[in-house]
Amino acid sequence: MRVRLEDVARAASVSPKTVSRVLNDEANVSDETRKRVRAAMEAMDYRPHPSARSLAGSRSFLVAMLYDNNDNPASTYLAEIQDGVLEACDAHRYSMMVRPLRMRSDDFIRRLDTLISDHHPDGVVLTPPITDYAPLLKRLRERNVPYASVSPMQRGNAIGVSMDEQQAARAIVEHLLALGHRRIAHVIGIADHGASRWRLAGYREAMAAAGLPEDPALVVQGAFTFGSGVAAARQLFALEQRPTAVFAANDDMATGVMWAAGEYGLKVPHDLSVCGFDDTPLARQLWPALTTIQQPSREMGKIAAQQLLNLLRGRGLGQLVEIPFSLQIRNSTARVP
Repeated sequence: MRVRLEDVARAASVSPKTVSRVLNDEANVSDETRKRVRAAMEAMDYRPHPSARSLAGSRSFLVAMLYDNNDNPASTYLAEIQDGVLEACDAHRYSMMVRPLRMRSDDFIRRLDTLISDHHPDGVVLTPPITDYAPLLKRLRERNVPYASVSPMQRGNAIGVSMDEQQAARAIVEHLLALGHRRIAHVIGIADHGASRWRLAGYREAMAAAGLPEDPALVVQGAFTFGSGVAAARQLFALEQRPTAVFAANDDMATGVMWAAGEYGLKVPHDLSVCGFDDTPLARQLWPALTTIQQPSREMGKIAAQQLLNLLRGRGLGQLVEIPFSLQIRNSTARVP
């Protein structure tokens, strides 16, 4: 015979609503009562029915992760963030859904409204670049849907997670400068991404600090994809005086640069140093292994979701957590030839 929530309540001498609050890990239950209820659950081998969790309030126990579907949903960056969000949700027995939204489409708000009305998420986790898309943030506030952001540009009242990407980019360019490189190119990411702006700013900051004027020909637009890295590298290698080093704004584009280098007969790092950003598994699987900035995307997804869940569970207002970066020096960079 299935053990019911009411059976646990009687065994622990509490109300069914209190049992539901313990199930939901809510803050307004004393430690002593929480221990007694959990002991009763364990002794009775209680397996809660999903509807029991909603007894304490009209909640779905669902978190939605939203991304701009101009991005590649199979990208390592998004996949790792998704894994982190899922880990945090699992730890607190929340379900998770992942939904793409095309940021510049005419039906963006309609699709968002449909998602909220059909699925009733308790909150959402936003990924770049929609973290800063004003119509989205305005609509979420109007619908009273809490949200946490990964790497927001507007950080005043944001909750979620961030990293000092500008300083990280400066650090990797300073590494190239220390190796004697002076003609250092940069492949930019998608213009709408805060990451693209921060990483370009870090590149410029390092070059200016070294007394090197910016050469517009060495700054080439990319799109955070392997193919855009290849195209950018071909443009750079066609210059009369090609760069001796390339800093790409992510590892996928850096991989494209290395592929194009092989096409042009250039050996990495003997003829060309290449570095990226993110430290995806690909960076360690390449030969030579890629010098890059480690951005712990999975951990960032987990932290953003944790901050959202803290807010949803009444464990504070949530905060914006800044995590450190680290420079991973590998075999794709060397002293200038």
